[in-house]
Amino acid sequence: MLQIDNLVFNAWGRRFFDHANLNLPPNAKVGLVGRNGVGKSTLFKLILGELAADSGEFILPKGARVASVDQEHPATPVTLLETILEADVARHALLTELETADPERMGDIYTSLQEIDADRAPARAGEILAGLGFSTADLSRTMAEFSGGWRMRVALAAALFAEPGLLLLDEPTNYLDLEGAMWLEARLRKYPNAAIIISHDRELLNNSVDAILHLHQGKLELYTGGYDDFERRRGEKARLQSAFRVKQEAERAHLQSFVDRFRAKASKAAQAQSRMKRLAKLEPVAAVIEERVAPFTLPSPARPLAPPLMRLEHASVGYGDDTVLSNLNLRLDVDDRIGLLGVNGAGKSTFAKMAAGALGLQAGLMQREHRIKVGWFHQHQIEALDPSDTPLDIIRRERPEDSETSYRSRLAQFGIGFDKQSTTVENLSGGERARLLLNLVAMAAPHLLILDEPTNHLDIDSRRALLDALNGYQGAVILITHDRSLMELVADRLWLAADGTVAPFDGDMDDYARFVLDRAKVGAAPRQKRETDPRPKREKVRRSA
Repeated sequence: MLQIDNLVFNAWGRRFFDHANLNLPPNAKVGLVGRNGVGKSTLFKLILGELAADSGEFILPKGARVASVDQEHPATPVTLLETILEADVARHALLTELETADPERMGDIYTSLQEIDADRAPARAGEILAGLGFSTADLSRTMAEFSGGWRMRVALAAALFAEPGLLLLDEPTNYLDLEGAMWLEARLRKYPNAAIIISHDRELLNNSVDAILHLHQGKLELYTGGYDDFERRRGEKARLQSAFRVKQEAERAHLQSFVDRFRAKASKAAQAQSRMKRLAKLEPVAAVIEERVAPFTLPSPARPLAPPLMRLEHASVGYGDDTVLSNLNLRLDVDDRIGLLGVNGAGKSTFAKMAAGALGLQAGLMQREHRIKVGWFHQHQIEALDPSDTPLDIIRRERPEDSETSYRSRLAQFGIGFDKQSTTVENLSGGERARLLLNLVAMAAPHLLILDEPTNHLDIDSRRALLDALNGYQGAVILITHDRSLMELVADRLWLAADGTVAPFDGDMDDYARFVLDRAKVGAAPRQKRETDPRPKREKVRRSA
Protein backbone atom coordinates (compact mmCIF):
# COMPACT_ATOMS: atom_id res chain seq x y z
CA MET A 1 0.00 0.00 0.00
CA LEU A 2 2.80 2.40 0.91
CA GLN A 3 6.43 2.14 -0.08
CA ILE A 4 9.14 4.38 1.38
CA ASP A 5 12.54 4.29 -0.30
CA ASN A 6 15.70 5.76 1.26
CA LEU A 7 13.97 8.50 3.24
CA VAL A 8 16.31 11.15 4.59
CA PHE A 9 14.97 14.06 6.62
CA ASN A 10 16.90 16.63 8.66
CA ALA A 11 15.28 19.44 10.67
CA TRP A 12 15.78 21.53 13.80
CA GLY A 13 19.42 20.58 14.04
CA ARG A 14 18.99 16.79 13.98
CA ARG A 15 18.47 13.88 11.60
CA PHE A 16 15.06 12.24 11.96
CA PHE A 17 15.32 9.68 9.14
CA ASP A 18 18.53 8.16 7.84
CA HIS A 19 17.89 6.22 4.60
CA ALA A 20 14.75 4.66 6.10
CA ASN A 21 12.74 2.11 4.10
CA LEU A 22 9.29 0.58 4.40
CA ASN A 23 7.05 -1.69 2.33
CA LEU A 24 3.56 -1.61 3.83
CA PRO A 25 1.31 -4.49 2.66
CA PRO A 26 -2.18 -3.70 1.29
CA ASN A 27 -4.88 -3.26 3.95
CA ALA A 28 -2.37 -3.72 6.78
CA LYS A 29 -3.11 -2.24 10.19
CA VAL A 30 0.21 -1.11 11.66
CA GLY A 31 1.12 0.37 15.04
CA LEU A 32 3.91 2.96 14.82
CA VAL A 33 6.00 2.98 18.00
CA GLY A 34 9.15 4.66 19.26
CA ARG A 35 10.28 6.92 22.08
CA ASN A 36 8.66 10.34 22.48
CA GLY A 37 10.28 12.89 20.16
CA VAL A 38 11.84 10.29 17.84
CA GLY A 39 9.83 11.50 14.81
CA LYS A 40 6.57 9.51 14.61
CA SER A 41 4.34 12.53 13.99
CA THR A 42 7.00 13.91 11.65
CA LEU A 43 6.67 10.76 9.52
CA PHE A 44 2.93 11.41 9.19
CA LYS A 45 3.62 14.97 8.03
CA LEU A 46 6.08 13.66 5.44
CA ILE A 47 3.55 11.10 4.13
CA LEU A 48 0.87 13.82 3.90
CA GLY A 49 3.25 16.19 2.10
CA GLU A 50 3.16 18.78 4.88
CA LEU A 51 6.95 18.47 5.16
CA ALA A 52 9.42 17.89 2.32
CA ALA A 53 12.03 15.15 2.63
CA ASP A 54 15.69 15.90 1.88
CA SER A 55 15.74 12.76 -0.26
CA GLY A 56 13.81 9.57 -0.75
CA GLU A 57 10.47 8.62 -2.25
CA PHE A 58 6.92 7.85 -1.08
CA ILE A 59 5.02 5.53 -3.44
CA LEU A 60 1.26 5.00 -3.15
CA PRO A 61 -1.19 3.24 -5.51
CA LYS A 62 -2.65 5.55 -8.13
CA GLY A 63 -5.69 7.41 -6.79
CA ALA A 64 -5.20 6.21 -3.21
CA ARG A 65 -6.51 8.66 -0.65
CA VAL A 66 -4.58 9.38 2.53
CA ALA A 67 -6.30 10.98 5.52
CA SER A 68 -5.28 11.86 9.07
CA VAL A 69 -6.92 13.09 12.25
CA ASP A 70 -4.58 15.70 13.61
CA GLN A 71 -6.87 18.47 14.83
CA GLU A 72 -10.42 19.05 15.99
CA HIS A 73 -13.18 19.62 13.44
CA PRO A 74 -14.03 23.31 12.87
CA ALA A 75 -16.96 24.81 14.81
CA THR A 76 -19.26 25.20 11.77
CA PRO A 77 -23.06 25.72 11.62
CA VAL A 78 -23.43 22.31 9.91
CA THR A 79 -25.12 19.53 11.92
CA LEU A 80 -23.16 16.59 13.28
CA LEU A 81 -24.78 14.01 10.98
CA GLU A 82 -24.35 16.19 7.87
CA THR A 83 -20.70 16.76 8.80
CA ILE A 84 -19.99 13.03 8.93
CA LEU A 85 -21.93 12.28 5.74
CA GLU A 86 -20.02 14.99 3.84
CA ALA A 87 -16.76 13.22 4.74
CA ASP A 88 -17.57 10.59 2.07
CA VAL A 89 -16.40 12.79 -0.79
CA ALA A 90 -17.68 10.55 -3.61
CA ARG A 91 -21.17 10.19 -2.13
CA HIS A 92 -21.40 13.89 -1.29
CA ALA A 93 -20.35 14.88 -4.84
CA LEU A 94 -22.94 12.57 -6.42
CA LEU A 95 -25.76 13.85 -4.19
CA THR A 96 -24.77 17.45 -4.88
CA GLU A 97 -24.79 16.77 -8.62
CA LEU A 98 -28.19 15.09 -8.30
CA GLU A 99 -29.73 18.36 -7.14
CA THR A 100 -29.29 19.99 -10.58
CA ALA A 101 -28.71 17.00 -12.90
CA ASP A 102 -30.49 16.61 -16.23
CA PRO A 103 -33.03 13.77 -16.26
CA GLU A 104 -30.87 11.66 -18.61
CA ARG A 105 -27.93 11.91 -16.16
CA MET A 106 -29.94 10.93 -13.07
CA GLY A 107 -29.98 7.22 -13.92
CA ASP A 108 -26.17 7.10 -14.01
CA ILE A 109 -25.96 8.99 -10.69
CA TYR A 110 -28.39 6.61 -8.96
CA THR A 111 -26.43 3.64 -10.31
CA SER A 112 -23.17 5.10 -8.95
CA LEU A 113 -24.81 5.74 -5.58
CA GLN A 114 -26.01 2.16 -5.38
CA GLU A 115 -22.54 0.86 -6.29
CA ILE A 116 -21.02 2.65 -3.28
CA ASP A 117 -23.89 1.50 -1.02
CA ALA A 118 -24.84 5.12 -0.39
CA ASP A 119 -28.23 4.27 1.12
CA ARG A 120 -26.47 2.72 4.14
CA ALA A 121 -24.44 5.83 4.82
CA PRO A 122 -26.69 7.40 7.52
CA ALA A 123 -26.89 4.09 9.40
CA ARG A 124 -23.11 3.60 9.14
CA ALA A 125 -22.49 7.17 10.34
CA GLY A 126 -24.88 6.62 13.24
CA GLU A 127 -23.09 3.44 14.28
CA ILE A 128 -19.71 5.19 14.33
CA LEU A 129 -21.06 8.19 16.25
CA ALA A 130 -22.78 5.96 18.82
CA GLY A 131 -19.54 4.04 19.35
CA LEU A 132 -17.69 7.30 20.02
CA GLY A 133 -20.23 8.38 22.63
CA PHE A 134 -22.64 10.64 20.73
CA SER A 135 -26.37 10.40 21.47
CA THR A 136 -29.28 10.43 19.04
CA ALA A 137 -30.07 14.00 20.11
CA ASP A 138 -26.52 15.05 19.16
CA LEU A 139 -27.07 14.23 15.48
CA SER A 140 -29.05 17.43 14.83
CA ARG A 141 -26.77 19.71 16.87
CA THR A 142 -24.43 22.00 14.96
CA MET A 143 -20.68 21.59 15.19
CA ALA A 144 -20.41 24.99 16.89
CA GLU A 145 -22.29 23.54 19.89
CA PHE A 146 -19.63 20.93 20.69
CA SER A 147 -16.50 21.48 22.80
CA GLY A 148 -13.02 21.00 21.37
CA GLY A 149 -12.70 17.49 22.82
CA TRP A 150 -15.95 16.37 21.21
CA ARG A 151 -14.97 17.97 17.88
CA MET A 152 -11.81 15.84 18.00
CA ARG A 153 -14.13 12.82 18.18
CA VAL A 154 -16.07 14.20 15.20
CA ALA A 155 -12.84 14.41 13.19
CA LEU A 156 -12.07 10.78 14.09
CA ALA A 157 -15.62 9.70 13.20
CA ALA A 158 -15.40 11.49 9.82
CA ALA A 159 -12.11 9.76 8.97
CA LEU A 160 -13.45 6.31 9.91
CA PHE A 161 -16.63 6.95 7.92
CA ALA A 162 -14.76 8.12 4.79
CA GLU A 163 -12.56 4.98 4.83
CA PRO A 164 -9.50 6.41 2.99
CA GLY A 165 -7.06 3.96 1.42
CA LEU A 166 -4.49 4.88 4.08
CA LEU A 167 -5.69 6.19 7.43
CA LEU A 168 -3.15 7.90 9.73
CA LEU A 169 -4.13 8.12 13.41
CA ASP A 170 -1.93 9.94 15.94
CA GLU A 171 -2.74 8.87 19.52
CA PRO A 172 -6.48 8.50 18.80
CA THR A 173 -7.33 7.25 22.33
CA ASN A 174 -5.89 10.33 24.08
CA TYR A 175 -9.17 12.23 23.74
CA LEU A 176 -11.43 9.20 24.27
CA ASP A 177 -12.71 7.67 27.49
CA LEU A 178 -12.15 3.96 28.18
CA GLU A 179 -15.46 3.10 26.53
CA GLY A 180 -14.56 4.97 23.35
CA ALA A 181 -11.10 3.38 23.33
CA MET A 182 -12.62 -0.10 23.61
CA TRP A 183 -15.01 0.61 20.75
CA LEU A 184 -12.20 2.02 18.58
CA GLU A 185 -10.08 -1.05 19.26
CA ALA A 186 -12.85 -3.27 17.89
CA ARG A 187 -13.56 -0.92 14.97
CA LEU A 188 -9.94 -0.80 13.79
CA ARG A 189 -9.82 -4.61 13.68
CA LYS A 190 -12.41 -4.58 10.90
CA TYR A 191 -11.27 -1.39 9.12
CA PRO A 192 -11.30 -2.40 5.42
CA ASN A 193 -8.19 -0.51 4.25
CA ALA A 194 -4.65 0.23 5.44
CA ALA A 195 -4.01 2.20 8.63
CA ILE A 196 -0.97 3.40 10.56
CA ILE A 197 -1.67 4.19 14.21
CA ILE A 198 0.68 6.01 16.57
CA SER A 199 -0.29 4.74 20.00
CA HIS A 200 1.05 4.00 23.47
CA ASP A 201 -2.03 1.89 24.28
CA ARG A 202 -0.76 -1.66 24.72
CA GLU A 203 -4.21 -3.27 24.40
CA LEU A 204 -4.89 -1.49 21.11
CA LEU A 205 -1.44 -2.46 19.79
CA ASN A 206 -1.99 -6.08 20.79
CA ASN A 207 -5.57 -6.47 19.59
CA SER A 208 -6.09 -4.15 16.61
CA VAL A 209 -2.95 -4.23 14.43
CA ASP A 210 -1.25 -6.82 12.22
CA ALA A 211 2.26 -5.44 12.66
CA ILE A 212 4.40 -3.02 14.64
CA LEU A 213 6.52 -0.42 12.83
CA HIS A 214 9.45 0.57 15.05
CA LEU A 215 11.14 3.94 14.52
CA HIS A 216 14.59 3.92 16.10
CA GLN A 217 17.79 5.83 15.28
CA GLY A 218 16.34 7.09 11.99
CA LYS A 219 15.38 3.64 10.69
CA LEU A 220 12.01 1.94 10.18
CA GLU A 221 11.64 -1.76 10.91
CA LEU A 222 8.42 -3.77 10.52
CA TYR A 223 7.61 -6.63 12.92
CA THR A 224 4.59 -8.87 12.31
CA GLY A 225 2.18 -9.38 15.22
CA GLY A 226 1.14 -7.22 18.14
CA TYR A 227 3.14 -5.24 20.67
CA ASP A 228 3.90 -8.18 22.97
CA ASP A 229 5.25 -10.11 19.94
CA PHE A 230 7.36 -7.06 19.00
CA GLU A 231 8.83 -6.74 22.50
CA ARG A 232 9.70 -10.43 22.61
CA ARG A 233 11.27 -10.51 19.14
CA ARG A 234 13.15 -7.27 19.60
CA GLY A 235 14.52 -8.48 22.92
CA GLU A 236 15.71 -11.69 21.29
CA LYS A 237 17.24 -9.74 18.42
CA ALA A 238 19.13 -7.49 20.87
CA ARG A 239 20.37 -10.54 22.78
CA LEU A 240 21.65 -12.19 19.58
CA GLN A 241 23.23 -8.93 18.43
CA SER A 242 25.07 -8.56 21.75
CA ALA A 243 26.26 -12.16 21.63
CA PHE A 244 27.44 -11.80 18.02
CA ARG A 245 29.27 -8.56 18.88
CA VAL A 246 31.10 -10.25 21.77
CA LYS A 247 32.06 -13.15 19.47
CA GLN A 248 33.25 -10.80 16.74
CA GLU A 249 35.32 -8.70 19.17
CA ALA A 250 37.00 -11.87 20.41
CA GLU A 251 37.78 -12.89 16.83
CA ARG A 252 39.08 -9.39 16.07
CA ALA A 253 41.36 -9.45 19.12
CA HIS A 254 42.68 -12.92 18.17
CA LEU A 255 43.43 -11.88 14.57
CA GLN A 256 45.07 -8.63 15.67
CA SER A 257 47.23 -10.51 18.17
CA PHE A 258 48.46 -12.87 15.43
CA VAL A 259 49.22 -9.96 13.09
CA ASP A 260 51.12 -8.06 15.81
CA ARG A 261 53.19 -11.13 16.68
CA PHE A 262 54.10 -12.43 13.23
CA ARG A 263 53.89 -9.54 10.78
CA ALA A 264 57.69 -9.11 10.90
CA LYS A 265 58.48 -12.84 10.54
CA ALA A 266 59.19 -13.87 6.96
CA SER A 267 57.88 -17.43 7.56
CA LYS A 268 54.54 -16.10 8.84
CA ALA A 269 54.18 -13.03 6.60
CA ALA A 270 51.63 -14.64 4.24
CA GLN A 271 49.49 -15.84 7.14
CA ALA A 272 49.70 -12.42 8.81
CA GLN A 273 48.67 -10.77 5.53
CA SER A 274 45.69 -13.15 5.24
CA ARG A 275 44.55 -12.27 8.74
CA MET A 276 44.89 -8.55 8.03
CA LYS A 277 42.53 -9.00 5.04
CA ARG A 278 40.08 -10.89 7.29
CA LEU A 279 40.25 -8.06 9.83
CA ALA A 280 39.46 -5.51 7.13
CA LYS A 281 36.41 -7.49 6.03
CA LEU A 282 34.89 -7.73 9.51
CA GLU A 283 31.86 -5.41 9.47
CA PRO A 284 31.53 -3.69 12.86
CA VAL A 285 28.45 -4.73 14.86
CA ALA A 286 26.86 -1.82 16.70
CA ALA A 287 26.59 -2.09 20.45
CA VAL A 288 23.04 -2.54 21.72
CA ILE A 289 22.02 0.71 23.41
CA GLU A 290 19.46 0.03 26.11
CA GLU A 291 16.73 2.66 26.27
CA ARG A 292 16.13 3.01 29.98
CA VAL A 293 13.13 4.84 31.39
CA ALA A 294 13.25 6.45 34.81
CA PRO A 295 11.03 4.78 37.42
CA PHE A 296 8.20 6.59 39.19
CA THR A 297 8.62 7.30 42.90
CA LEU A 298 5.39 6.48 44.75
CA PRO A 299 6.33 6.13 48.44
CA SER A 300 3.92 4.10 50.57
CA PRO A 301 2.40 5.59 53.75
CA ALA A 302 4.55 5.08 56.83
CA ARG A 303 1.67 3.65 58.86
CA PRO A 304 -1.63 2.28 57.57
CA LEU A 305 -4.78 3.84 58.97
CA ALA A 306 -7.67 1.96 60.53
CA PRO A 307 -10.24 0.85 57.95
CA PRO A 308 -12.30 2.11 56.29
CA LEU A 309 -10.62 5.10 54.70
CA MET A 310 -14.03 6.26 53.47
CA ARG A 311 -17.63 5.05 53.71
CA LEU A 312 -20.61 6.60 51.95
CA GLU A 313 -24.25 6.03 52.88
CA HIS A 314 -27.09 7.40 50.73
CA ALA A 315 -24.72 10.21 49.70
CA SER A 316 -25.30 12.81 46.99
CA VAL A 317 -22.75 15.15 45.45
CA GLY A 318 -22.83 17.89 42.84
CA TYR A 319 -22.39 21.60 42.28
CA GLY A 320 -24.78 24.13 43.83
CA ASP A 321 -28.31 22.84 43.31
CA ASP A 322 -27.22 20.50 40.50
CA THR A 323 -26.83 16.91 41.73
CA VAL A 324 -24.40 14.83 39.64
CA LEU A 325 -24.30 11.60 41.70
CA SER A 326 -26.79 10.31 44.25
CA ASN A 327 -27.56 7.20 46.31
CA LEU A 328 -23.85 6.46 46.83
CA ASN A 329 -23.35 3.46 49.14
CA LEU A 330 -19.69 2.52 48.97
CA ARG A 331 -16.75 1.58 51.20
CA LEU A 332 -13.05 2.18 50.48
CA ASP A 333 -10.51 0.23 52.52
CA VAL A 334 -6.82 0.85 53.12
CA ASP A 335 -5.54 -1.53 50.43
CA ASP A 336 -8.33 -1.20 47.83
CA ARG A 337 -7.44 -0.80 44.15
CA ILE A 338 -10.58 0.65 42.56
CA GLY A 339 -10.98 1.05 38.80
CA LEU A 340 -13.65 3.71 38.19
CA LEU A 341 -15.46 3.10 34.89
CA GLY A 342 -18.03 5.14 32.99
CA VAL A 343 -18.46 7.29 29.91
CA ASN A 344 -17.36 10.93 29.81
CA GLY A 345 -19.91 13.04 31.67
CA ALA A 346 -21.07 10.19 33.93
CA GLY A 347 -19.53 11.83 37.03
CA LYS A 348 -16.16 10.09 37.44
CA SER A 349 -14.21 13.32 37.95
CA THR A 350 -16.91 14.63 40.33
CA PHE A 351 -16.53 11.43 42.38
CA ALA A 352 -12.73 11.83 42.36
CA LYS A 353 -13.05 15.42 43.55
CA MET A 354 -15.33 14.33 46.41
CA ALA A 355 -12.99 11.46 47.40
CA ALA A 356 -10.06 13.93 47.42
CA GLY A 357 -11.94 16.17 49.86
CA ALA A 358 -12.28 19.03 47.37
CA LEU A 359 -16.09 18.74 47.07
CA GLY A 360 -18.56 18.29 49.92
CA LEU A 361 -21.71 16.19 50.02
CA GLN A 362 -25.14 17.64 49.27
CA ALA A 363 -26.85 14.95 51.31
CA GLY A 364 -26.17 11.65 53.05
CA LEU A 365 -23.28 10.52 55.21
CA MET A 366 -19.53 10.27 54.64
CA GLN A 367 -17.36 8.58 57.23
CA ARG A 368 -13.75 9.55 56.50
CA GLU A 369 -10.53 8.80 58.40
CA HIS A 370 -9.52 12.25 59.67
CA ARG A 371 -5.75 11.60 59.35
CA ILE A 372 -5.96 10.58 55.70
CA LYS A 373 -3.46 12.08 53.25
CA VAL A 374 -4.58 12.11 49.62
CA GLY A 375 -2.49 12.42 46.47
CA TRP A 376 -4.74 13.57 43.62
CA PHE A 377 -3.60 13.76 40.01
CA HIS A 378 -5.97 14.99 37.33
CA GLN A 379 -5.30 15.88 33.71
CA HIS A 380 -6.26 19.56 34.14
CA GLN A 381 -3.27 20.06 36.44
CA ILE A 382 -0.99 19.82 33.40
CA GLU A 383 -2.99 22.52 31.59
CA ALA A 384 -2.97 24.72 34.72
CA LEU A 385 0.83 24.79 35.04
CA ASP A 386 2.37 28.24 34.67
CA PRO A 387 4.32 28.04 31.38
CA SER A 388 7.05 30.30 32.80
CA ASP A 389 7.67 28.04 35.82
CA THR A 390 10.54 25.56 35.92
CA PRO A 391 10.61 22.15 37.67
CA LEU A 392 12.92 23.71 40.27
CA ASP A 393 10.44 26.55 40.92
CA ILE A 394 7.60 24.05 41.38
CA ILE A 395 9.40 21.70 43.76
CA ARG A 396 10.75 24.63 45.82
CA ARG A 397 7.17 25.73 46.49
CA GLU A 398 6.14 22.18 47.36
CA ARG A 399 9.08 21.55 49.72
CA PRO A 400 10.30 24.95 50.97
CA GLU A 401 12.27 23.36 53.84
CA ASP A 402 14.47 21.16 51.60
CA SER A 403 17.96 21.99 50.33
CA GLU A 404 18.92 22.85 46.76
CA THR A 405 20.80 19.56 46.49
CA SER A 406 17.69 17.71 47.62
CA TYR A 407 15.57 19.47 44.98
CA ARG A 408 17.89 18.45 42.19
CA SER A 409 18.24 14.90 43.50
CA ARG A 410 14.46 14.45 43.70
CA LEU A 411 13.91 15.82 40.20
CA ALA A 412 16.55 13.45 38.84
CA GLN A 413 14.72 10.57 40.55
CA PHE A 414 11.53 11.76 38.82
CA GLY A 415 13.26 11.43 35.43
CA ILE A 416 13.80 15.20 35.02
CA GLY A 417 17.52 15.41 34.19
CA PHE A 418 19.81 18.25 35.24
CA ASP A 419 19.52 19.87 31.78
CA LYS A 420 15.71 20.06 32.12
CA GLN A 421 15.44 21.20 35.74
CA SER A 422 15.76 24.90 34.88
CA THR A 423 13.76 24.62 31.64
CA THR A 424 10.41 26.42 31.57
CA VAL A 425 7.27 24.30 31.58
CA GLU A 426 6.32 25.49 28.09
CA ASN A 427 9.51 23.85 26.78
CA LEU A 428 8.92 20.52 28.53
CA SER A 429 7.15 17.70 26.68
CA GLY A 430 3.73 16.55 27.83
CA GLY A 431 5.33 13.38 29.14
CA GLU A 432 7.85 15.32 31.21
CA ARG A 433 5.10 17.50 32.71
CA ALA A 434 2.97 14.45 33.55
CA ARG A 435 5.96 12.67 35.09
CA LEU A 436 6.78 15.71 37.23
CA LEU A 437 3.22 16.10 38.54
CA LEU A 438 2.62 12.39 39.15
CA ASN A 439 5.72 12.18 41.30
CA LEU A 440 4.89 15.42 43.13
CA VAL A 441 1.37 14.36 44.16
CA ALA A 442 2.79 11.12 45.60
CA MET A 443 5.81 12.73 47.29
CA ALA A 444 4.11 13.02 50.72
CA ALA A 445 3.44 9.22 50.88
CA PRO A 446 -0.39 9.53 50.78
CA HIS A 447 -2.77 6.89 52.11
CA LEU A 448 -4.92 7.28 48.98
CA LEU A 449 -3.81 7.96 45.42
CA ILE A 450 -6.50 9.26 43.04
CA LEU A 451 -5.29 9.14 39.44
CA ASP A 452 -7.56 10.69 36.80
CA GLU A 453 -6.17 9.87 33.31
CA PRO A 454 -2.50 9.68 34.37
CA THR A 455 -1.22 8.15 31.12
CA ASN A 456 -2.37 10.68 28.48
CA HIS A 457 1.14 12.00 27.82
CA LEU A 458 3.20 8.93 28.77
CA ASP A 459 4.89 6.64 26.25
CA ILE A 460 4.46 2.88 26.53
CA ASP A 461 7.64 2.35 28.58
CA SER A 462 6.69 5.10 31.03
CA ARG A 463 3.25 3.51 31.38
CA ARG A 464 4.97 0.24 32.30
CA ALA A 465 7.09 2.12 34.86
CA LEU A 466 3.93 3.67 36.35
CA LEU A 467 2.32 0.22 36.54
CA ASP A 468 5.36 -1.17 38.38
CA ALA A 469 5.29 1.75 40.84
CA LEU A 470 1.56 1.36 41.51
CA ASN A 471 1.93 -2.36 42.12
CA GLY A 472 4.67 -1.60 44.66
CA TYR A 473 2.67 1.15 46.39
CA GLN A 474 1.02 0.00 49.64
CA GLY A 475 -1.92 2.35 49.87
CA ALA A 476 -5.38 2.65 48.35
CA VAL A 477 -5.83 3.66 44.69
CA ILE A 478 -8.77 5.07 42.73
CA LEU A 479 -7.89 4.88 39.04
CA ILE A 480 -9.68 6.54 36.13
CA THR A 481 -8.02 5.75 32.80
CA HIS A 482 -8.71 4.92 29.17
CA ASP A 483 -5.66 2.61 29.26
CA ARG A 484 -7.28 -0.82 29.53
CA SER A 485 -4.00 -2.60 30.21
CA LEU A 486 -3.25 -0.35 33.20
CA MET A 487 -6.80 -0.79 34.50
CA GLU A 488 -6.61 -4.58 34.23
CA LEU A 489 -3.23 -4.86 35.95
CA VAL A 490 -3.85 -2.36 38.79
CA ALA A 491 -7.54 -2.53 39.73
CA ASP A 492 -8.83 -5.46 41.78
CA ARG A 493 -12.37 -4.03 42.04
CA LEU A 494 -14.41 -2.10 39.49
CA TRP A 495 -16.97 0.63 40.20
CA LEU A 496 -19.22 1.96 37.43
CA ALA A 497 -20.43 5.56 37.16
CA ALA A 498 -23.74 5.42 35.27
CA ASP A 499 -27.34 6.59 35.58
CA GLY A 500 -26.46 9.26 38.13
CA THR A 501 -24.71 7.04 40.67
CA VAL A 502 -21.58 4.93 41.29
CA ALA A 503 -21.96 1.25 42.15
CA PRO A 504 -19.80 -1.90 42.06
CA PHE A 505 -19.56 -3.53 38.62
CA ASP A 506 -20.00 -7.29 38.74
CA GLY A 507 -17.37 -8.58 36.33
CA ASP A 508 -13.88 -8.03 34.96
CA MET A 509 -12.60 -5.87 32.09
CA ASP A 510 -13.54 -8.47 29.47
CA ASP A 511 -17.10 -8.41 30.78
CA TYR A 512 -17.05 -4.62 30.68
CA ALA A 513 -15.74 -4.61 27.09
CA ARG A 514 -18.67 -6.80 26.04
CA PHE A 515 -21.05 -4.52 27.95
CA VAL A 516 -19.65 -1.42 26.18
CA LEU A 517 -19.83 -2.92 22.67
CA ASP A 518 -23.34 -4.29 23.23
CA ARG A 519 -24.48 -0.90 24.50
CA ALA A 520 -23.00 0.81 21.40
CA LYS A 521 -24.93 -1.59 19.14
CA VAL A 522 -28.16 -0.87 21.02
CA GLY A 523 -27.51 2.87 20.80
CA ALA A 524 -26.95 2.67 17.04
CA ALA A 525 -29.90 0.34 16.31
CA PRO A 526 -32.66 3.02 16.19
CA ARG A 527 -30.66 4.90 13.54
CA GLN A 528 -30.27 1.90 11.22
CA LYS A 529 -33.80 1.69 9.77
CA ARG A 530 -33.67 1.32 5.99
CA GLU A 531 -35.73 3.28 3.50
CA THR A 532 -38.23 1.22 1.52
CA ASP A 533 -37.10 2.93 -1.70
CA PRO A 534 -33.68 1.39 -2.60
CA ARG A 535 -32.61 4.68 -4.15
CA PRO A 536 -31.02 7.20 -1.76
CA LYS A 537 -33.13 10.20 -0.92
CA ARG A 538 -31.99 13.54 -2.20
CA GLU A 539 -30.28 15.42 0.59
CA LYS A 540 -30.18 19.15 0.88
CA VAL A 541 -26.60 19.87 1.86
CA ARG A 542 -26.03 22.71 4.31
CA ARG A 543 -22.92 24.73 3.79
CA SER A 544 -21.20 27.12 6.14
CA ALA A 545 -20.92 30.71 5.01
